[in-house]
Amino acid sequence: MDEISLEHTGAGIPVVTERINGRIGSGFLVAVGTGSRDESKDIGGISHLLEHVVFRGTKKRTSLQISKEIEGAGGEMNAFTSKELTAFYGITLKETADIAKQLVADICVNPLISEKDVELEKKIVLQEISMWENDPESYIHKLFAETLWDGHELSQNEAGEADIVASLTHNDLREYFRERYRSPNLAVIACGSVESGDVLRWAEENFDDIGEGRRITRTEPVRMGTSYRFYPRKGDHTYTGMGFHAYPADHPDKVSLRLLTAVLGAGMSSRLFQRIREEKALVYSVYGVIDQNSDAGSMAFYMSSTEDNVLNAINTAADVLKELRDNGLQKGELDRARNLMKGATARKMESTNNRMYRMTRTFMLTGKAEPFVNDLDALDHVSDEDIMRVADDIISSKKVNIAVYGKKTKDMAKMRIDQIDI
Repeated sequence: MDEISLEHTGAGIPVVTERINGRIGSGFLVAVGTGSRDESKDIGGISHLLEHVVFRGTKKRTSLQISKEIEGAGGEMNAFTSKELTAFYGITLKETADIAKQLVADICVNPLISEKDVELEKKIVLQEISMWENDPESYIHKLFAETLWDGHELSQNEAGEADIVASLTHNDLREYFRERYRSPNLAVIACGSVESGDVLRWAEENFDDIGEGRRITRTEPVRMGTSYRFYPRKGDHTYTGMGFHAYPADHPDKVSLRLLTAVLGAGMSSRLFQRIREEKALVYSVYGVIDQNSDAGSMAFYMSSTEDNVLNAINTAADVLKELRDNGLQKGELDRARNLMKGATARKMESTNNRMYRMTRTFMLTGKAEPFVNDLDALDHVSDEDIMRVADDIISSKKVNIAVYGKKTKDMAKMRIDQIDI
C-alpha cells in the first residue's frame, strides 16, 4: 500500500513523505508559506519574480549547470507561486533521486540573486505578464478576484502589476528571501519512490541550519456583499466572471461545495452548459471554478460570449442558479457529478507531479497530510441534502459578484447588480 508520513526535523520543519508503490520517479519539493497575498503594495509580484530568479544560478551552479544536471538525471525542475505559497521541486528517475535533492536544496538555500540575474529575469516576467494580460480567458480570473475581494490582500494576483515588478531590485529580493525563506515558513514534501527516513535526513542536513525568519501573519477577509465591475477591452468578445464567497480549504462542507459547483458548471452535462450554450447558444464557453485558501474561498462561473449576448447570458445563469437552490437536484444528477469528479481526481493522481502538487496545497492550507483516496471517499459521503444546504448558504442575489471584461454596450452600461435575480 501507499504510505504517508508526517515528521518534523530537529528545527521543527514539517516533512511530508508520500511513498507510492510501483513508481519509477521520485519527487522532492520545498514549500515556502508566502505568496501574493503576503506582499505589500510596493513589492507586489516579488514572490513570483523570486521564484524565477533562484533558477538563474546559485553559489555552486550556473543556470546551465542546473539544467544539464536535472535533464541528465532524466528529470525536470519547476516551481509555482500562488496566493499563499511558493514551491520549488525536482522530479527524476528513482535511480537519480540524489540529483533532484541536491538541486532543490541548492536553489532554495544558495541562490545568488545577483543584480544582473534579477534584471534579466524581470524582462522575462514582464513578457509573461503581458502575455497573460492579452489572454482574456485567463485575465478575467484576475479581474473577478479583484471584484470579489475588493481591496483585500486576496485580490492581489500572483504575477503582480508590470510597473511594480519593473521597479523591484535585487536588494528587494534578497531581503525578501532572508525574511521569508526560513523556518517557520518552510515545509518539505516528497512523493513517489521515496523513503521517509531518507527524506527527513535530507531536510535536516540542508534546511535546519539556515536560521529563522519572520512568521507570516494574515488578515482574514470578512464576508462581503455584492459587487459589479465592468472592465473595458478592445475586441468583440466579452468575458464574464460570476460568483460568490464560499468556504476555506478546511471547511467541513468543502466537498459538498465541489460537487455543487460540478452540478452547475463541470462538463457538458452540467446545468449551465446545457442551458446557456446548448439550449440558447449564448456563449462559447461556460465552466465553474472553486478557489480555496486557508481562511476563505469562492465559487465562480466563467463565460465567454459576443457582446450582444452578455446580459442575457448573465440573467440565464442567474435563473439556473436560482432554479437549483429553490427546486433541488434532479434524479441521478449528484451521482453523475460525483463520478465525474472521482474520475478526474483518479486520472490526475496517476501523475507523481500532480500527486505532489495536491499534497503540497493540502498540507500548506490545512496542515493535514492525507492520501488522495480520502478525497474519493469524501465524495461518496455527500448527500442531496448536503448539496442543498450549501446552495442555500451561498447562492443569493445578496451575495453575487460579477466582473465583465469587454465592450461597454448599452445593455451593460445600464446594468446594475440589484437587477440580477437569484
